[in-house]
This record gives sequence, C-alpha cells and structure tokens, in this order.
Amino acid sequence: MCLLAASGLCDAAGHHRQEKPPAAPGCVNESPQQCITAALEAMGGRERLQQIVSVRLQTIGHTLLMEQSYRQAPFITSYERGQTTMDLANQRLLADSKLTWPESDPNQSDSDTTLVVAPDGGVYRTKFGDSPCALKDLDAARQALALGPARVLLTAAAASGLHFERPEVLRSTLHAVVAFSWRNIPVRVLLNPANHLPDAVETTQVFHDFWYFWGDVRQRIYFDNWKLVQGITFPSNLVEERNGTVWSSTQALNIEFNVELDEKMFDMTAGAAKASGASPGWNRPFNVKQATPLAPGIDLFAGSWNATVVKEPDGIVILEAPISGLYTQGVLREARRRHPGVPISAILSTSDSWPHTGGVRQAVALGLPVYILDLNRSMLDSMMSAPHTLEPDALQNSRNPKPPRWEIVADKREIGGGANRMELYPLRGASTERQYMVYFPGRRLLYASDTLSLNDDGTLYDPELMYEVAQAVKRENLIVDTVFAMHQGPMPWEQVIALIEKSLHS
Repeated sequence: MCLLAASGLCDAAGHHRQEKPPAAPGCVNESPQQCITAALEAMGGRERLQQIVSVRLQTIGHTLLMEQSYRQAPFITSYERGQTTMDLANQRLLADSKLTWPESDPNQSDSDTTLVVAPDGGVYRTKFGDSPCALKDLDAARQALALGPARVLLTAAAASGLHFERPEVLRSTLHAVVAFSWRNIPVRVLLNPANHLPDAVETTQVFHDFWYFWGDVRQRIYFDNWKLVQGITFPSNLVEERNGTVWSSTQALNIEFNVELDEKMFDMTAGAAKASGASPGWNRPFNVKQATPLAPGIDLFAGSWNATVVKEPDGIVILEAPISGLYTQGVLREARRRHPGVPISAILSTSDSWPHTGGVRQAVALGLPVYILDLNRSMLDSMMSAPHTLEPDALQNSRNPKPPRWEIVADKREIGGGANRMELYPLRGASTERQYMVYFPGRRLLYASDTLSLNDDGTLYDPELMYEVAQAVKRENLIVDTVFAMHQGPMPWEQVIALIEKSLHS
C-alpha cells in the first residue's frame, strides 16, 4: 500500500511510483553528442564556429580581491581594461591590459601588462625585454582558447567520454549538463533547455593564482549578455564564480572574428617562454640564503614573504608560515638544523592574506599550535577543511587528522620567556583589522605583520598601514627601537616614524 497517495507519488495499483530525474532537459531522448549539436546550432552552427580562426575582444572588467582585502567581505575591487587577441587556429593569445589597483599609492594605481602565450610557453613583454609569465597566466590563456565561448562546444564535441550528468538548476531553470575531461580537468557545460545555449561552464581544478591555497576549487563561468556577431550568437559577458562566490566579471565592449594577425604579434624570447612552464608556482621550496640575526636566538629569513625563527627556553617559535606547505617544511627543517634537539613549540600566523597563510595547513598537519587572530578563525577553518584531493598535501594525507590547535589572539597574549619573550597585540585599525603585531619587550623589537614596505624611492608603501601600527604602539605603551615585517627587513623605528610624518605633509 502506498502511504503517499496525496502527494501523487503512487501509481494506479497503489504502489510507489519510481520517479527518475530527466536525463537532459531540452535534449530528451537525445545523446550527449546530439545535445551538443543542438547547442552548436543555437550559437550559429558547427561550420560557422569552426570557421572562426581568430577573435579580438575589447574588454572592461573587475575582480574582487578576496585574497587580500583589508577587511574581508564586502571586498575591495581591482579594475581592468584591455584588448585580447586569440589565434584559435594556432592556440596563441595576446593580451594587452591596464590594471587599476585599489591598494596603491596616489598616482601609482595604473599599470600596463602585455602577455603573450603560445603552446610552448608564455612571456610578459616589456620595454626591457621578455620575462617568463606565471603559471596562472598559462592556465588562464589555454582555458580561454579551449573552453571559452568560441570553442567550448567544439572541444566538448571532440572529447571522448562525453556524457550527461545530473541536471542542475541555473537561474531557476533546470539545465542539461554535458560533461567531459580536458587536460585531466573535469568540465561540465550547462545547456539551457529552451534555447539550447551554453549558460555556464564548470571545472574543478587546482589554480596557480591566489586560489592555489584552497586546493580543489570549483569554478563556474556564466555566459551572458548575448550578442549577434557575424551570424554567431556570442556571450559578451563572462562572470566567474569560485567556490560558490562571484569573483570577477568581464564585459566585451567590442567583438571581432577572423581579424588579420601579424606573426610578429606573437614573437617571444624562446628561453623566457620555456622557463614559464618550469615555474613551481606557489608550491615554492624554501631556499636558505643568508639569515639576518635580529637578536641572539632571533633569525630572519628574507624572501618574497619573510619567515623568522625564534629560540625560546622551551622550544622554537616560527613567526609566519607563508607561501606553501613545502616552503614551511623548509623553514622548520632549517630551524631544527640551527637548534638540534629543540622542539617546535608554536607557529605565529599574523595576517589573513592567503599567501601569508599558505603553510598553515602544514603546521596543522603536524599538530602544532598556531596563533591566529580571532577575526581570521572562520576563514582559516574553511581553508583547513578545503579538499586537496587533486594535489594532496600533508593535511589531506593525514590518516587521523585532528582539529587545528588554534590559539586565538583577541587581546594581548604572551608567548615564550626570557629575553625573547613575545607579546601579541591585535592592530584593529581600519586597514589592519585582520592582523596582529608581535613585540619583543626584552629586545625593543617589533614585528609589524604585513604593514611595512618601502617603495623604490624610499617612501612608505601605503602609509596608512604604518600609521595604524604607530597608533597601536602608542596605545599599548610599547618602546620600540627596531621594526621589521613580512616584506621588509629591520629598520630603526625612528626612521619609520619620520617616514610617517613625511607622508602626513606630502
């Protein structure tokens, strides 16, 4: 007997009706290839799309700076205007862009970049010559060429293993989902059941930009603001979502197909192009160069992101675990080499910017206490639980993972003892809300987290940051002789105060 008769889930005989979800809304009784064919026809036809050998886009866009907004959501935004030329026939891309960066000093917000990518690598082109581009740019360019609006359906049609997956609701409409693999990356295309156009493309992958620290990242790129261009229905707006949050939007103001290409446009220095593919990206090792002794038992290891080893009576404290688990492993190894037999007692992670926390998962995997700011706990909890199955790290491979041993810094905290005893203070400024500083009272030494950095002319980068540090030093009645930071070696405190004063009157 069916107990759900009122719900309509029973057949005439009174038995439970076995409802099956539709395999492909809009493509009922069709194969995945036939569904892709309908989508190709909706865009203008397979033959017409195949005849596109080049695309030129004039674009404007913005990106939410989730990885380093001073106060998290709602995020500050960078802006970009540019021209992208894609040689689809030869898998080459040329992008000229002007970036407007919100965290820059006055009159220094705009920067110009020229990126060239081909199958054998990519470069940044400058007046000083070519330099290897980053892995993230190689990845983004190759995906734009193969999975962008001009080619994604053709890429899907040529893929082996093309299949349907469970339908998915997009903008209140149940969409057919066709899936395949491209370069070992799973790809899903969401097709509108009424007009058959591809409304979104999804992937799950490890990114080599700031999203590297989140492991297996779910990306969805929405296609919208469709335009009829030379007989092809083409999306002029691409909105990118990562892990369920909108990250960037790019609007094409002008779209041209089959533009004339000059071979010189794609010229690259061969050595620089080859070096781009050899870059380790964010999974960088720690290179021991020359340590800077700040005081007996306190050694600064300078790099793009600094790390400091502090010898305490009861163990070693590592000040910052940046960049990657591999990098942090190297810092720990060097600390043990310098102080054999002394245990690692704690990690201090003073900022929420993702590159600054890149090695925290390694510390958690080792079961080490990690001192974090109270406001950063939610973000770090999410980062620790993020899956890393595509490129497993130490935490992903832990057989019996334990919860992070967070030590929360919500007010003044003390750690260690003797001459190298440390006091941790939340900064709580408008631009430093997500950072804490570390003070060594026995040394009159201050670590200012991610606030102190000098421009090429010796002025302060973003003086507001150090102004807020100075306010916190005054508030806590600290006596400081020397200050250093994540991106700056030791400086006399008086010199920094003079630079702050100079900025107030400039």
